[in-house]
Amino acid sequence: MDLDLGQVRAFVAVAGHLHFGRAAEELSISQQAVSKRVARLEAALGVALFTRGNVELTGAGRRFLEPAREALRAAEAAVGAVHAAGRPLRLDVWGHLYGPARTVAPVIEERPELDVELGMSRDLPAAVAALLHGDVDAAFGRVHPPLPDGLAHRLVRLEPVDVLVAAGDPLAAASGVRPSDLAGRDLWFPAAADRLDFINRFCEEFGVRAVSGGANLGLEHLLAGLPAEPGRITLFPADAPLPGAPGVRAVPVVDPTPLYAWSLIWPRHAPHPMLPALIRGFAEYGRRHRWLEYDPARDWLPGEAPPPAC
Repeated sequence: MDLDLGQVRAFVAVAGHLHFGRAAEELSISQQAVSKRVARLEAALGVALFTRGNVELTGAGRRFLEPAREALRAAEAAVGAVHAAGRPLRLDVWGHLYGPARTVAPVIEERPELDVELGMSRDLPAAVAALLHGDVDAAFGRVHPPLPDGLAHRLVRLEPVDVLVAAGDPLAAASGVRPSDLAGRDLWFPAAADRLDFINRFCEEFGVRAVSGGANLGLEHLLAGLPAEPGRITLFPADAPLPGAPGVRAVPVVDPTPLYAWSLIWPRHAPHPMLPALIRGFAEYGRRHRWLEYDPARDWLPGEAPPPAC
C-alpha cells in the first residue's frame, strides 16, 4: 500500500502527545482533521493504532511508531537533498572557548571544492536539534553518547589538555602535572557544570571539584578570572593559542594526559553532497598531523573506547 505522509505525520503527532488536541496544535490543523487522518490511516492498515477514550497506543500502534517516524525522516531528507545541491554545506560548531573553528579551518582551506557556511551552536543538544530539524547539514564539537537515531558521527581529533593556573600558583613553574596532583582543587569553567561532559568526567575520575563560573563571556574573561581567585584552575587544549595573559601559565597534564575528543556529526539520511569530501578532508589532514594518536598507557579518554584509524 502507499502511505499518505500527512496521515502518518498525524499519527506520529498523536503518539507523541497521546492527545488529539495537542497533536492538532503541533500540526496547526483542526482536531477534527487529525482524527480523520488517523482514522483513514487505520482503515488503510486494517488495524486500530490507538485506544479510544483514554488515548493509548495499541500493540499495532507501538510496532508502527518507529517505522512511521523513520518514513517521515526519510521523506524530509529526500526533500532536503533536492534543495541541498547548489547551496553551501551548513556546518555548525560548538565548544567556543576551546576554539573548534581552528580545527575546521585548515581542513576547509585545503579543499577548494568545499563551499562551507560556518555557524555556531550553543552546545551539543542545540547542534543535534538543528541537525534533526534540517537547519544545518553537519556539526563539529565534542560528542558524547547517546546520540539520537538518524545521526552519524566520526571522531576526527584527539587533543591533549593543559591545566591553566595563575602565575603565582605553586604549579606554575612545573614542567608537567599529574591529574592526581589536582585532587581537591576547584576547576573553574564559565558555564553550568551539568552541561560540561568532559569537565564533569575529569573531575569525577581524578577527585577535582567542578565550579561554575557563571555566564560564558569568552576566553579573555576566563583567563582574567584565574588570578582573581587563589587556587583556581581550568583546563584548556594544549594546541589552542592563548591570547596575551601575563598572569596565567599553561602546564602540561601528564601520566595520564587527558585528550579532548573532537567529532563531526551529520544526518545519516540524504547527507549534503559535499559531506563525503569534508569527511575525507578531516581524515587526510588528521593523518598527516597525527590527530588520532592514542596510547591507553599514556592517555586518558573519558569513558570512550580507543578511536578507529582515521
